[in-house]
Amino acid sequence: MNLVTVVKGLAAFSWLALLGVIVFIVMRAARDKTTKGAVSIIVGVIAIALVLNIVAAGLVFVEPTERGVVVTALGEGGVRDEALPPGLNWVVPFFDRVVKYTISRQTYTMSIAHTEGDRIGDDSIEARTSDGQLVRVDASLIFAIDPNRVVDVHISWQNTYLDGLIRTIARGVIRDAVSQYGIEEVYSSQRQALTDEINRDMAIRLEKEGFVLVDFVLRNIAFSDEYAASVEQKQIAEQQAQQAAFVVEQRRQEAEQARQEAEGLADAVVIRAEGQAEARVIEAQAEAQARLLQAEAEAKALELLGQALAANPDVIQLQYIEKIAPNISVILLPGDNPFLFPLPGLEETITIPE
Repeated sequence: MNLVTVVKGLAAFSWLALLGVIVFIVMRAARDKTTKGAVSIIVGVIAIALVLNIVAAGLVFVEPTERGVVVTALGEGGVRDEALPPGLNWVVPFFDRVVKYTISRQTYTMSIAHTEGDRIGDDSIEARTSDGQLVRVDASLIFAIDPNRVVDVHISWQNTYLDGLIRTIARGVIRDAVSQYGIEEVYSSQRQALTDEINRDMAIRLEKEGFVLVDFVLRNIAFSDEYAASVEQKQIAEQQAQQAAFVVEQRRQEAEQARQEAEGLADAVVIRAEGQAEARVIEAQAEAQARLLQAEAEAKALELLGQALAANPDVIQLQYIEKIAPNISVILLPGDNPFLFPLPGLEETITIPE
């Protein structure tokens, strides 16, 4: 409870006190009791009541979230140049009247939903895009009165600024901004740019009238039923195209997988063939090496045999004899003849050279 409330309470009570004093004096007079000094009491109570009411009429308390505009009958123009600041203020009783304005943030909403906006019913903003499509915009403005320009707001708008200024400017700015964009830009790629443009233009317009725009909220954008249906069909077609592309990609991946598997099998066959060929080469090399070693061994043996024959020529006859199997009939010619002739049907005969 502030001082102004207390003083106004006392002022009201003073009149009740005056009425009570008058009734009390009348009752005493009706009983033939003395009423000496009654007039003085009544005059004193009246004086106190007048003083209290004058003080109550002159004292004004302004809240921290308010500013007071003094409407006066004494000055030129009918309004004081400066608004009353927060706290206890004094005005000329019965000649000055104070109109209080909040400087706190206020929100004005225009919505397609019947109970969400400041007005009951569909209060969205109809606007046309640059390509002629009709859209309905839901929006909210968060704003405040500039504390330094409360007097200007009072002179220009008084308490009609919500409908007369905020609503009118907002709807006009939104329509102008929407008309600069195509329908697809409004709801997709350029929505933020649209919001920024409305915010900027709205701030400039409100500043000229003594208001500060805190924020602009683009709540929703609704389309006509026809365009909404076309958008839905487009989205369905895009989803079907994406599904088809997915199937094609899946088939391509399957074909690529099959190709890679075939390449893997072919590579395996090639590697196996290369391995077999390499093994064959190694085997051939080993066989050739073995034959070479065998040939070298045979050559060495022949060489040793030649050396032995050269040293002892009768060795070859020993070799012949060792090669002749048992029960084979042969004839030995004289010792200087190196040939042996088989004699079929004859028993083995040995001729010793003379």
